[in-house]
Amino acid sequence: MRRLAAGLAAVLLLSGGTSGARPPTTPDGWVGTWGGAAAAGVGGGYVDYSIRNIVHTSVGGSAVRVRLSNRFSPQPVLMGHVSVAVQAKSGTPEAVAGSMRELTFGGSPAITIPAGADVLSDQVSLRVPRDGDLLVTTYTPAPSGPVTYHGLATQTSFFTRNGDFALETSGASYNEQTAAWHYVTGVDVRGSGATGTVVAFGDSITDGAGATSGANRRWPDLLADRLGGRLGVVNSGISGNRLLLDGGGAGVNALAGFDHDVLAETGVRSVILLEGVNDIQQNPHQTDPAPIIAAYRQFIAQAHTHDIRVLGATVLPFKGWQVYDPTLEATRQALNDFIRTSGAFDAVIDFDTAMRDPADPLRMRAEYDSGDHLHPNDAGYQAMANAVNLGKL
Repeated sequence: MRRLAAGLAAVLLLSGGTSGARPPTTPDGWVGTWGGAAAAGVGGGYVDYSIRNIVHTSVGGSAVRVRLSNRFSPQPVLMGHVSVAVQAKSGTPEAVAGSMRELTFGGSPAITIPAGADVLSDQVSLRVPRDGDLLVTTYTPAPSGPVTYHGLATQTSFFTRNGDFALETSGASYNEQTAAWHYVTGVDVRGSGATGTVVAFGDSITDGAGATSGANRRWPDLLADRLGGRLGVVNSGISGNRLLLDGGGAGVNALAGFDHDVLAETGVRSVILLEGVNDIQQNPHQTDPAPIIAAYRQFIAQAHTHDIRVLGATVLPFKGWQVYDPTLEATRQALNDFIRTSGAFDAVIDFDTAMRDPADPLRMRAEYDSGDHLHPNDAGYQAMANAVNLGKL
């Protein structure tokens, strides 16, 4: 299954920490503008492929750098050529004329990424738009192991199997499409004026399941719209992710992913944690809330050692979902009671209150439901974004 979230009438309750303005967390000016957490490895290597990933920014800037990952391969991969550009037209692989930039790594246009490793490109000057789309293109000329990817992009990207077209502006050679992001896991910008980065950490609801593809209607995107460039927003949601167990294409468990998917992001000042429903509803079902609560506490403790605030988000209602029953509901209620009342989090976002049907509080409001009774639709994701008190970030 996948990761979750919720709504408009929600209340964000302070439960510890401070509520005043915080100093910038990026003294060098760098913030994260986009993220797509590495979830798994696929295939056996893409020889002679150029892959043009479409990624959506939360803040703009005057310089950019890109993070690539080989995290889920036991073998190194050669990046023969990498580029970044501004997308010319939505839904196409075409770059804005004059925006194409070749990326280097320590001054070299090629780099071999060791097994399990990430790399960060050198910076290049580029006028990056806020709330816009970039093209991040990789060319891999040699055999490698499984390709690190993010399966649920809710975005169409492009590729070709026919050679190095990393610097092609027109995009004419990109004759195939993919619904996943490959290799690219992060984009940073400088010169945005943003004072830090917010990481949205969760499962398919944070990942955007149920949202309109290509419309950037995931709740972290809509939160970025509300912030208006004051903070970068990085989406570290992975469909199917759990707090306690690894899950194949659903990434490693949340604590194991903490270093890569929170700490590795640039300028992080706060993280919104929305996890737990998959531990409850996936097999094997976790019906004892205590281990999940222990994982929440560990997540908070590790974040606080890095001066990162943690906002706890209540688990959304899911009555009507295929495995729903009273036992699973009791576990959800116990988790939400802990999130609301324990004081363990720096602040609380009550997505449950925002999303539930007043006539049947165990069920998601019909106007927010994508139709499966677990994942919101575009209106639901907007309600979730509206539920966040921006002053607590």
